[in-house]
Amino acid sequence: MVSYVNALLYGMGGIAVAGMALLVAFQERLVYVPVVPGLTKSYPFTPSRFRLPYEDVWLRSSDGVRLHAWFIKLFPDCRVSLTFTSTDIAHRLEMVRIMLQKLQCNVFMLSYRGYGVSDGYPSQRGITLDAQAALDHLHARTDIDTSRIVVFGRSLGGAVGSVLTKNNPDKVAALILENTFTSILDMAGVLLPFLKWFIGKSTSKGLNVLNILVRSPWNTIDVVGQIKQPVLFLSGLQDEMVPPLHMKLLYAKAAAHNRQCIFVEFPTGMHMDTWLSGGDQYWRTIQQFLEQHVPEKKEENQSSENEIFSDFDCS
Repeated sequence: MVSYVNALLYGMGGIAVAGMALLVAFQERLVYVPVVPGLTKSYPFTPSRFRLPYEDVWLRSSDGVRLHAWFIKLFPDCRVSLTFTSTDIAHRLEMVRIMLQKLQCNVFMLSYRGYGVSDGYPSQRGITLDAQAALDHLHARTDIDTSRIVVFGRSLGGAVGSVLTKNNPDKVAALILENTFTSILDMAGVLLPFLKWFIGKSTSKGLNVLNILVRSPWNTIDVVGQIKQPVLFLSGLQDEMVPPLHMKLLYAKAAAHNRQCIFVEFPTGMHMDTWLSGGDQYWRTIQQFLEQHVPEKKEENQSSENEIFSDFDCS
């Protein structure tokens, strides 16, 4: 009996040690994917391929890292837009093309450090600085309505967008989250199931002894509860990467402190294609959210379109 217990303890210890080694060696590779397998790091095409008028924007984060972005304007006099900080902006252009048509908005798309042609290497602190630099750039522009900036984020982009929205209650009008995780700590148990008893936070029931080793925890579940602006949650129920339960938990946490939260499910939506499988319902949902919480201004000689800051995912 004693030998059996010893063997069990040694086995658990071995798993913990193996988990620690994996986390230390590969955690950033699991969270950040600057080069998707089968694709090149450079942009395969630009917005001009989709006949979208755009501006190449170069920024400096507060720690000096050089960043690249695209600002896509619907019309020359359109003053309001959706803002996306994205890791893989070139491969989001088809969605953006439809977004401009359906929502009548401008779109600002940022490549995080280490992605696209932006310099540097990704980290939680660094990407947070990148998103802030993009938002500060938008607020310095004179060709948009800076009171109607909406942050849109999917997956990791949702985690980044949540932090950006919380940190800027006077600069961000609303937040849209799509297929976003509660935390990287929880996702570790999804990506590496044998670690679920040793790591986690909001949804796991394990010992959580390895949490201290996680350098990019992205605790979105903690952040959404502090957001005061309106939040729209878009959840694809067939998400193969982030369990849909994560979105329900995020909504529950946010709605407990914020009455301006809306949760919408899309039965056939997967991680990357909810915007496509959701069809007209998807775009109507966003349009109604914007009309309710970011209403257009009726000022002379000013366009009524929204400014969307797109904060897409890195998956």
